[in-house]
Amino acid sequence: QVQLVESGGGLVQAGGSLRLSCAASGRTFSIYGLGWFRQAPGKEREFVTAISTAGSIYSADSVKGRFSISRDNAKNTVYLQMNSLKPVDTAVYYCAARSTGRWIPSRLDDYDYWGQGTQVTVSS
Repeated sequence: QVQLVESGGGLVQAGGSLRLSCAASGRTFSIYGLGWFRQAPGKEREFVTAISTAGSIYSADSVKGRFSISRDNAKNTVYLQMNSLKPVDTAVYYCAARSTGRWIPSRLDDYDYWGQGTQVTVSS
């Protein structure tokens, strides 16, 4: 199995930047597709962005041009670089992993492992 631990969340002013990290332990990291999701108070968990084992990137329209995902297989870590943050980005951010294969990156149920989340708060 894979265990995921997010870090890097915190409080940031609107327009600022933040980088989240998700460190994995367990099976070989390179075989997993990786995604970031977020959940704001009173809302459903929603897709943010994902990266495949081949490096293909998928992003929600709400974060395109502002957020970027990257992976470092040697460090068993996936990152979420968040720029131009807005108050609406405030949420608990979760990283997730799935085994390789055909998938829909934005579909929560396609992921096998989840971290516990890290809080991101964007003040106005």
